[in-house]
Amino acid sequence: MTASLSHSLADQGIATGATIHANLSSERLTEEAVARGEGKLSTHGVLVVETGKHTGRSARDKFLVRDAETENTVWWDNNASIAPEHFAAIKADFMAALADRDDLFVADLFGGSQPEYRVNVRVINELAWHNQFIRTLLVRPTADELQGFVPEYTIIDLPSFRADPARHGCRSETVIAVSFSEKLVLIGGTKYAGEMKKSVFGILNYLLPPQGVMPMHCSANIGADGKTAVFFGLSGTGKTTLSADASRTLIGDDEHGWSDTAVFNFEGGCYAKVIRLSPEAEPEIYATTQMPGTVLENVVIDADGNIDLDDNSLAENTRAAYPLSSIPNTSEKNLGPVPSNVIMLTADAFGVLPPIARLTPDQAMYHFLSGYTAKVAGTEIGVTEPQATFSTCFGAPFMPRHPSVYGNLLKERIAKGQVQCWLLNTGWSGGKATDPGISRMPIKATRALLNAALDGKMDAVEFRKDANFGFEVPVSVPALAEAGIDQTLLDPRAMWTDKDEYDRTAQKLVELFVNNFERFAAHVDQGVRDAAPQAA
Repeated sequence: MTASLSHSLADQGIATGATIHANLSSERLTEEAVARGEGKLSTHGVLVVETGKHTGRSARDKFLVRDAETENTVWWDNNASIAPEHFAAIKADFMAALADRDDLFVADLFGGSQPEYRVNVRVINELAWHNQFIRTLLVRPTADELQGFVPEYTIIDLPSFRADPARHGCRSETVIAVSFSEKLVLIGGTKYAGEMKKSVFGILNYLLPPQGVMPMHCSANIGADGKTAVFFGLSGTGKTTLSADASRTLIGDDEHGWSDTAVFNFEGGCYAKVIRLSPEAEPEIYATTQMPGTVLENVVIDADGNIDLDDNSLAENTRAAYPLSSIPNTSEKNLGPVPSNVIMLTADAFGVLPPIARLTPDQAMYHFLSGYTAKVAGTEIGVTEPQATFSTCFGAPFMPRHPSVYGNLLKERIAKGQVQCWLLNTGWSGGKATDPGISRMPIKATRALLNAALDGKMDAVEFRKDANFGFEVPVSVPALAEAGIDQTLLDPRAMWTDKDEYDRTAQKLVELFVNNFERFAAHVDQGVRDAAPQAA
């Protein structure tokens, strides 16, 4: 689709002599990117690009303007602030940079699929591939919707821009500056395209709670029974993998809203990790790496156009951005019914948590506010222990408001809809991830337990109370046996050879949870405080 702008840049006070490439199709943007030397084509016609030194988000370089609009609405303990005068200086220099450009790529898009809650977003890029990326990731208006499109928020994305900390009040040459008052996001000094999509997520996380809508860092899908499941989880815990199930209808893989009537996708595409992607374990996602229209970030490509998904020499965080339509069996309207099941994903590298547990509403809020996972820092010299990560609401970097705002919304909606909540551990079992011979949870076991929970087959099994965390853990699940997996997997302590070491490790993890939650204790009721783990 190619279209002009119904609301010009000049209407927004942006003066530039650049040629404006407005609302180009993905095919045209791929052609432009290759012609400009921004990327290469694989043998399958997929655009392959490199992001340079920034292969992930620059979290420490993101700032929100602190003014009358945000002073009492933003959680400043979690969000770095920038003064209005510094934002004005950044904006002035961005406008000067726009004036000097020969070409600009502009896309008018929606953040959100439920019409009454979506936001009109205009994205202005100097790179064609960045414009293709954001056009893929956000919701694309129809030709009729583009007529009369008026941007509410504008994102200006200039990787060539170099910020000046002394003049701009920032930390480095890279800056992501957000003004909710001016409804403007300025991104400079980074070619990592994910900054744009997460900026829209942050906007919706700010706008929706006052409207009674719960914004969520989650994937979502619908079963054959018409029931929706949402999957909360930090990067690497399995949100994208587990939601892309051919037997279920995909709503989306990363960002959603939960209104009174629906779970709706904020996006129109997916942004999946592809390092060491397996066609056997993740066939739907693997297939997208061979589909024109996909953008592959930091994937190694040889002179003949062959890609190597196992090569991490450019980045461990290699990614594919592809439209939802590339995945079989996706929701036609990009939304589904309100959830019947909420799954909170963690990849526990301590080997303490069971592969699945059933949560009460209070426990669900506790684990939602905790947002726990653990990683193995194998790239750091001398690090031999797992590292716990707590990211409140499973997305702290994108949450402008206080976590209690999102936590209370979740608890209210769980209670109102009698939603069943689960904690699903996709991490390690039988020891810590750093212990010799310890492997990650078999994905077929995870899928078997997940399907049993979503299909209601857990209703008939016996549960025990976990000695440390207090949640309910199934004693045996027939689906595990059917998948050829020993039921012992359900009892993490039994999986350890050294039971005393398990107990010590479990006590350490309990302490990490308790210490992390201290900052939230005053903002929740007694039932949630009582859901805290206690060492056995």
